[in-house]
Amino acid sequence: MRPSIVGAVNVVIVGGHGKIAMRLAKLLVARGDSPRGIIRHTDQEKDLEEIGVEPILLDIENIEIDDAVAGADAVVFAAGAGPGSGPARKRTVDYAGAVNLADAAQTHEVRRYLIVSSIGANHPERWSDEMKPYYEAKSEADKYVEESGLDYTIVRPGRLTDDPGTGKVDLGDGPGGTGSVTRDDVALVLAEALRSDNAIGKGFDLLNGDTPVAEAIAAL
Repeated sequence: MRPSIVGAVNVVIVGGHGKIAMRLAKLLVARGDSPRGIIRHTDQEKDLEEIGVEPILLDIENIEIDDAVAGADAVVFAAGAGPGSGPARKRTVDYAGAVNLADAAQTHEVRRYLIVSSIGANHPERWSDEMKPYYEAKSEADKYVEESGLDYTIVRPGRLTDDPGTGKVDLGDGPGGTGSVTRDDVALVLAEALRSDNAIGKGFDLLNGDTPVAEAIAAL
């Protein structure tokens, strides 16, 4: 494990037009980092450019991610097939997308890897039959990243809301896999974790709570 990144961070975000990714990108731009967002539709390019993010047009289900991460200091996997998708897309996006990003990071010697998972992904006893394909994809992706040798952080948010961020969270293994967290606060945790040695090699549930984000990350 090497120390966390010092100075401006060049970070590639997969799922770059997503609600968490856009929030994260704005935070990174504001502090002087250089985010690049992988997106699949040309009509999303303008949204990224307007907030200072370089768009990379690439369909992760059909095109190798590989060279898209060249020159990056870190990568973030924030993509997801979405609630309306079937089991097949859970495998090609939530699982295979995360795996391919890890492989690309290794090829280009990008050590730092953050992945947005889901609360309960590490507790198969909690999975319903309906949600099993989703959790299996997330769980297997998390395991691959853990075993990749990369400097990983696995963030498992609870139920996501669009409420204004509080800046205060609870990190750990949530009681029964329940609870919610704002997308603002997920983005804030990711931004903080990118610069924290203490977040490397860690996986944790993320809920809104009473502890300021920086303090919670420092206590991992």
